[in-house]
This record gives sequence, C-alpha cells and structure tokens, in this order.
Amino acid sequence: MMQKSFVLTSSESKRLIAKGIAEYELVKNALREGIVAVAKGTTNGYVAEELSGEPIDKTLYCTGTTKPVKKKSDVNTANELSDLVYRDGQLWEGISAADAVAKMKAADVFIKGANALNYDRDQAGILVGHPTGGTIGAAIGTLVARRAVLLIPVSIEKSIPGDLYDTAKMIECASGGSGPTLWPVSGEIFTEIEALKVLCNVEAWPIAAGGILGAEGSVRMSAWGTEEQIENVNTLLAQVHGEPPFGYDS
Repeated sequence: MMQKSFVLTSSESKRLIAKGIAEYELVKNALREGIVAVAKGTTNGYVAEELSGEPIDKTLYCTGTTKPVKKKSDVNTANELSDLVYRDGQLWEGISAADAVAKMKAADVFIKGANALNYDRDQAGILVGHPTGGTIGAAIGTLVARRAVLLIPVSIEKSIPGDLYDTAKMIECASGGSGPTLWPVSGEIFTEIEALKVLCNVEAWPIAAGGILGAEGSVRMSAWGTEEQIENVNTLLAQVHGEPPFGYDS
C-alpha cells in the first residue's frame, strides 16, 4: 500500500469534485435515461463544464456567494446563464433546474451545492437568504416525494464543527437576527474524498487545511492505494493543479 499527500486549492477542489461527478455511475445512468439538473452555484459551474464538455463563464452561474467584507474584487458574479438540464442524454433547453424537478422520478439527479459540511455526521447545510427558500426551497419537497437524488457537491473546505441542525436552530431562534439562515438538507454528499474514489479507486482523507499566497481555503489530502492507483492520482492531479482561482479564467 502506497500513500501520497497533496494540496488542493479551493478552485482545484471544485474542479476535482466536478470531474468526479461527471464520472459517477449514478449521474452517468441518469444522463443516459433520465434527468440531471444542475442548480446554480460556484462549484456547480465546474460541474456544468465537466458534464457539457464546454467552458462557461462561471461567474454568471452563481446565486448567493460569500465574498470578503472589505476587499473589493474586480470579479462580479451574477445569475445570468441558463441552467444546465439534461433529459435522456439531450440538453433540455428553456427549463430551469427547479422546474425540471416536477418531471423527475426515482434515480433522477438534482445537483445542488452547499455552504456548510459536517462530514462525520453526513450533514450539509445551505445558506438561505431568499424569503421563500430559494432554489432548495422550490425543489426539496418534490425531490423527496419523487424519490429523486439530491446530489451535493461540496468541498472539505466548508467543514464546520457541531451538529448543523443545532446550529440552524441557534440562528432561527435568535431574536432580531440578521443575515441568511442555515438549512440542513439530507442528500448524497460528494466531496474530494468521493471524487478520488470514483476517479482513482483510492481511499482518501483530509489531513490539514489552509495556507497562504493563494492557498487560503485549501485542503491537504492524503490518498492510499496500489502503485498503479497512486500513479492514476498523479495523472489526475496534473489535470487539476493550476486551476485558476474562481472568476479569473472566465
């Protein structure tokens, strides 16, 4: 058994996760015979590129985003591109991801990112600022009723301590609170760990986080496998390392 450690920046993690989702058998099956809907989000911009095989301006495939409070950026984000929705292998034009949910059945896939993660508890949380619950509010009830799959691409970078349901209750119960609420959701979480399993069939785990000089928000991963599997990891890393920071490749 061999072991390899490596660092993934925030954008490199997004690219890795997106590559994993594009090769995930659940998604590939739904692409062949079913519906795959990619909701707006920063990670989902990468997912849209990997599924379509075409680059997009990912800054225009956003909804709510988290940005520095005081540091101004020359990158603007917007919700301007059409949602990427596939039906039976064909691009389904003129329909939003949320509206496509009404046509879904069991094993169809709705892809929605998250803002918070507790991996040990299998919990993901979505910040909600829209008064009627935003994309997840429009979709979640129908997804549950139709037994469709909520697939949640989210980086280990977004890990926070504690039970997300308890955290959400603290926010909800605060009188005079401001800012978004947190909506814990049940779905299939897909991180760098799952991406490395799908793409290289290795066991992987985060061993550290953070960095400087562009590695802020990074995760340090370690992977274990045979010599051939680790060589596949090296080949994969050559594809994702050097991914530009979000917004600077558009």
